[in-house]
Amino acid sequence: MDKIAVVKTGGKQYKVKQGDTIKIEKLDLEIEKKIKFDTLMVSGEDGKNLDLGKPSLGEKVEGKVVEQGKNKKISVVKYKNKTRYTRTKGHRQAFTKVLIEKIA
Repeated sequence: MDKIAVVKTGGKQYKVKQGDTIKIEKLDLEIEKKIKFDTLMVSGEDGKNLDLGKPSLGEKVEGKVVEQGKNKKISVVKYKNKTRYTRTKGHRQAFTKVLIEKIA
């Protein structure tokens, strides 16, 4: 029976289980480094044995950095009608890909 956990990092929450790969906000770590996540909830696959943190359970989820990179480019356009004002800008958000190895 696998465990499911909800972890918080980069101002966002992610539902993970062992063996999952998630893309999170960029962390300054090298590839193959271990990382522990602030865990908000741990549960069994069937929803039983729910362990809920108030506000957190500590660092119960471990992962390994697999990749550092940038997402696809998005274009941001500013436009004002009737004034000939147009600005175009591109952005590529940096990410860290993490493999979830263990949920305690």
